[in-house]
Amino acid sequence: MSGVAVRTDPDSGVAVVTLNRPDRLNAIDLAMAGELAAVWRALRFDDGVRAIVLTGAGGRAFCTGIDRDAVVPQPDSPFSLDDPLLGIGPKANDLWKPVVAAVRGMACGGAFYLLGEAEFVVADTTATFFDPHTTYGMVSAYESVLMAQRMPYGEVARMALMGTAERISARRAYEIGLVSELAPEGEALGAATACAAVIAGYPTEAVQGTVRALWAASEAGRSRGVAHAPHLIALGNATGERQARLFAGRGRAYRLRG
Repeated sequence: MSGVAVRTDPDSGVAVVTLNRPDRLNAIDLAMAGELAAVWRALRFDDGVRAIVLTGAGGRAFCTGIDRDAVVPQPDSPFSLDDPLLGIGPKANDLWKPVVAAVRGMACGGAFYLLGEAEFVVADTTATFFDPHTTYGMVSAYESVLMAQRMPYGEVARMALMGTAERISARRAYEIGLVSELAPEGEALGAATACAAVIAGYPTEAVQGTVRALWAASEAGRSRGVAHAPHLIALGNATGERQARLFAGRGRAYRLRG
């Protein structure tokens, strides 16, 4: 089964891209990371697609970041760091067609690489957001940089520092601006697709130019943060063995912050 499913509607001009590993909570392995990059690049050249909805299969999660079983070889140098998630987003693949994210269930950790490159987020009432990095002895660098463009500083800091002990409810995510529309349970995809269909009906050059202008408006701060990220990760991350122990010993209880 492919890790990414794509469905296009020639009448509306909308493509729905689905993260398709529900048995793994749509966690991203190396093959799926490559598929996502290929999908975004292909959509660049599909003139019949003028807007895109990104969602996750199953009801439990939008995406839970990188698959813990993924093996990512690293160069033996403190100046080099390979992160397979850096290339999974639409902007990372030079796609300037608008992307609307539809979130149901959990969105955590590496999911923010995708949410951070969407134009806006629609969520249903089951959605929760959290960043587990610090719990597992890892620096939340790229995730925090991307979310700092979407959320107030204190909210990003609290999410990153509280780790798995706390999750942001869909309602709270809506109140702080991470989510632009809160839909009833099971209706996020429909609401996001309706928005995408409206946008797809507008002149595509104007739409893509607006997307590029909006991205440029936040690019300076994001670029500076991203430039520091590899060094902070290299300095602050625990060893792989310690991360595995922390992951295995994590508590299951959490507070849902509404």
